[in-house]
Amino acid sequence: METKSTQQEILLFTNTRFSSRQWTEKDETGKDNRSSREKLEEACWNGLIWQILPEICEKPNDISMTLWEINVANSFFDLNFSEFPRDIEKEFSIDPYKFLDIQGRN
Repeated sequence: METKSTQQEILLFTNTRFSSRQWTEKDETGKDNRSSREKLEEACWNGLIWQILPEICEKPNDISMTLWEINVANSFFDLNFSEFPRDIEKEFSIDPYKFLDIQGRN
């Protein structure tokens, strides 16, 4: 019997006002040399995505969704959530680098 699982993919574009917000506290010296992309990625790994985008990140039927992977591209982050680690099938992905790769084969 095949196991059914829930997966969710979110694209966060990094060249926007949303992504340039301050996501972390400044250190004691008041300086933080990390880029806004690095801060946003860290915020995603720390679970802030559930608070930042609650309308997108609704957990269906109390399923525990975990962020397993962040694919970093030039202008976006591809966040992959699921109950357990699993590859996303390219033809169902919203990441253009994945689904456009197979587009020519159809």
